[in-house]
Amino acid sequence: MLEYAETLELLKQAKQGNERAKNLLIENNSPLVKSIVRRYRNKGVEYDDLYQLGCVGFVKAINNFDESYNVKFSTYAVPMIAGEIKRFLRDDGSVKVSRSIKGQYYLMQKFIDEYRLKNGEPPNVAKLASKFSLEEPEVMFILESARMPVSIYESLDKEEDGGQVILDKLANFDEVNNTIDKMVLMDTLKSLDENDRKLIVLRYFRDKTQSEVANIFNVSQVQVSRLENKILSKLKNKLSN
Repeated sequence: MLEYAETLELLKQAKQGNERAKNLLIENNSPLVKSIVRRYRNKGVEYDDLYQLGCVGFVKAINNFDESYNVKFSTYAVPMIAGEIKRFLRDDGSVKVSRSIKGQYYLMQKFIDEYRLKNGEPPNVAKLASKFSLEEPEVMFILESARMPVSIYESLDKEEDGGQVILDKLANFDEVNNTIDKMVLMDTLKSLDENDRKLIVLRYFRDKTQSEVANIFNVSQVQVSRLENKILSKLKNKLSN
């Protein structure tokens, strides 16, 4: 991978139309693009086509990157790459943005408008996360799904985070992919009955052990294990359909 200073220099040259600089950036960041592309295999689109889409998103990241975002270029590029692939799959009919995510976005947008009217400025991601009881990356994903990438760079709490933006909180691109997986899973969980949904939420979203869950349900740990495997199998079938 390129050094940070070298990356910034190549970005400046690429923005000025230097094709060699652009190609060097693509070549050296190919592993990053491929790692994201792998998440979207088996969607009815050839791997090479997905890779080309990822590169289109990467080039958009080159053209739009601004040093004032105060984030690493690779961190900035991740949602651009994933977004380009997701938009193609969604527009092509292979993947749809779920109604629940759309609903969350509209509620979030209504709150943003009301907050801006009252305070003269939009709320940052931390406020949105607190308002809607979500984690900050989940807020980022909902906003990005509605093609609002600027919201990814909303400031966090200045006193606690030194003026960082939300992408500073993402250690690497795997966290973005995990967030997407989590949002899809949460949407699928709504199809389960209350007890099954509660078990999965406790285990995988509240980090409870099987023994802790057994105490909550007043059953044995063995029963929790069996129930969990049964529910996960049911979820897997739903996600694959």
